[in-house]
Amino acid sequence: MASLGGRERRWTGLDRLESRNRPPRSLLVALVLASITLVTLDVSGGASSPLEPARRAVGEAFGPAESAVATAVRPFTSVPAWFRSKGDLADEVRDLEASNADLKSQVELAGFERNRLEQYDGLTAAATDLGSALVPARVVAVGSRQSQSFTVTIDAGSAAGVGPDMTVVNNDGLVGRVLRVSRSTATVLLIVDPDSTVGGRVGSSMEIGFVNGSGSLDQAAGLDLRLVDDASVPARDDTVVTWGSASGPYEPGVPIGRITEVYSSLREASQRAVVEPFVDFSSLDVVGVMVPSGSQSDRALVEADGTLR
Repeated sequence: MASLGGRERRWTGLDRLESRNRPPRSLLVALVLASITLVTLDVSGGASSPLEPARRAVGEAFGPAESAVATAVRPFTSVPAWFRSKGDLADEVRDLEASNADLKSQVELAGFERNRLEQYDGLTAAATDLGSALVPARVVAVGSRQSQSFTVTIDAGSAAGVGPDMTVVNNDGLVGRVLRVSRSTATVLLIVDPDSTVGGRVGSSMEIGFVNGSGSLDQAAGLDLRLVDDASVPARDDTVVTWGSASGPYEPGVPIGRITEVYSSLREASQRAVVEPFVDFSSLDVVGVMVPSGSQSDRALVEADGTLR
């Protein structure tokens, strides 16, 4: 019993210790009332609050410490934002690089597109001058030199109304004639080919002859003109055009070139002239195939009056 009484006294002593350390309820009530009073005074006082001097003093006392702490932790708190900003900048740089690449490509192709547009405009004028409809086409391949022939492939075939032995021109003059066609392409024999012979007419004298290819794409190499009348002497700087025929592959009146040199052969008693072609065969691109007006085609035709159909 004595031990039980001692234990009871011990627990009773702990209860008293706890009650001694616990603040009285009246103190808690007073603190709450004081807090409410301070808040009310601060709100109702506004800028002239009686607590403003105390607040200013606290701010002056702890402000530098808060600034120092903010400065110290700013590098750590800004790390996520830095990664986000870096990612955004990387995306923006990629977009700008792509945009610059597109602009650079447009600038680089500006001259090419301008030249091609001029050639298409030239076909319109050529159709009007020749009085014939034209199927516009582009040169997409050049014949192999191993074949010893000078040909090109164009991207217009039978579906576009192109057929064998049709005359091919560009905005400068005569290019050649169609050798063979598929549905979507055609092979054109150039007039510079050694096996090419075109009936030509000298503009000033109306004398006729034959223009043979030189086997060179160089304009300076020229074409060889021999007149039917050996006694006739062609004049330098005279223009040579096709004279055409009902059975021939070339339409009449197509400009071929300009006479640059005239040679006389005493042995053959004939005249030979060098004709510089109007067409630059080393840079062929846009051409037109002369077709009858109203021909059916899978593309727009340039009519004889220069309109598109």
